[in-house]
Amino acid sequence: MNADIVAQMARATLDGSVAFPEVVRQLMETGVEYYHVDYVALNKRFYSVTGSMVTTPITFEHLPAVAADFDVAGLKAAIFDSQKNQQSYRDFTRRAMEAGVQGYMAFLRGQRVTYWGRDGEQHTEWFPGAAPTQVD
Repeated sequence: MNADIVAQMARATLDGSVAFPEVVRQLMETGVEYYHVDYVALNKRFYSVTGSMVTTPITFEHLPAVAADFDVAGLKAAIFDSQKNQQSYRDFTRRAMEAGVQGYMAFLRGQRVTYWGRDGEQHTEWFPGAAPTQVD
């Protein structure tokens, strides 16, 4: 995993200069398998297929505290606005925290993101165009 590319993509996500599909492509090409966003610690941890890890900060100022209650409808609305209305990552972050999202895991190979709240509630969202696979 190239730590410089990971840091570059993390910064590009924060400033909105690179679209999510391109960020995913570049992260996967450098060996990132999944990443963890922690809204309490305000950081992201990227994990490679070989077990290495890179941590980057979330540098947004004046973010709210993570709400006590997990609001799936509010989270889904924030996700929709990011996917369909080019909402900034800063606004998504604020809205997710207001919806009680403590953090999430983005599984790049699995093409899904699992969000969770302070009481362990979870919501899984598939990447656009991806769908769950059937397990027999």
